[in-house]
Amino acid sequence: MKFPSPVALTWIAELINAEVIGNTALQATGINEIHKVETGDLVFVDHPKYYDKCLQSAADFIIINSKDVTIPEGKVLLVSDNPFEAYQTITKHFRPFVAATKSISDTALIAENTIIMPNVFIGNHVTIGSNCIIYPNVTIMDYSVIGNNVVIQAGTVIGGDAFYYNTKKNRELWFKKMNSCGNVVIEDNVEIGCGCTIDRGVSASTIIGKGTIIDNMVHLGHDVVIGKNCLLAAQVGIAGATTLEDGVTLWGQVGVSKTLTIGANAVVLAQGGVPSSLEGNKVYWGTPTQEASVKRRELIWIKRIPELWKKVMEQ
Repeated sequence: MKFPSPVALTWIAELINAEVIGNTALQATGINEIHKVETGDLVFVDHPKYYDKCLQSAADFIIINSKDVTIPEGKVLLVSDNPFEAYQTITKHFRPFVAATKSISDTALIAENTIIMPNVFIGNHVTIGSNCIIYPNVTIMDYSVIGNNVVIQAGTVIGGDAFYYNTKKNRELWFKKMNSCGNVVIEDNVEIGCGCTIDRGVSASTIIGKGTIIDNMVHLGHDVVIGKNCLLAAQVGIAGATTLEDGVTLWGQVGVSKTLTIGANAVVLAQGGVPSSLEGNKVYWGTPTQEASVKRRELIWIKRIPELWKKVMEQ
């Protein structure tokens, strides 16, 4: 999430009751979680296991619960007893929850020739381009951005909260929800089927690229990036912060794990399970996925096991 304008570190430190170690004259331009940080961002870390990852990330400012770390040149620490709660405080300040009072918010911007059918909900600060069709019972949550010539079929939810939790097993409630201050961006000429759920980014954007076609009952997790001209068949599920490059096809019921990349023009056949990144321009099958030609040969040999075993026993 980018701030409306750069914010002084001293002001942020006062807001979250943190000590600044480093150049106090600098300003932050946004706040992000570790998978999406950019130059000028704040990021938080509250476990030694992830200290180095955050300190070496693109973020310039690290909210952390320890001074006993080596600070890379140019980085600034904001030392806080509870970095997670500090993150929550910042996101609530800049993007507070605002309850809806009507079906289509007064702050929504909807371009000409776009059709909004009955029972559609459009939240605060949503932007919708021209020549779109939004079918009945679609929900479009706050800050979503929808391009031109987009079709969203009935019952789909755009911009639900990220499934993203701070987990600590030394407290009564293990899972504490992180505020979702990101959004969803749908580019031009996208079609989304019925009953899909597209989660907003935790602090960045979930993006669906131009010309992509999505079937019914597809779920995209937080911060997923779908390239241009992709095709996702029914019941595909993609976990958070995963990237599909341009031209990827996922057939029915493919499940994709988190924080991986599927290369351009790859095809995953139905019911494939993708646990790690895949190269582009290949066809995959199975769980865990392998190149389809290899998987088929394996199945042929598996079917021959009884025959081969019989021959061995007869010798």
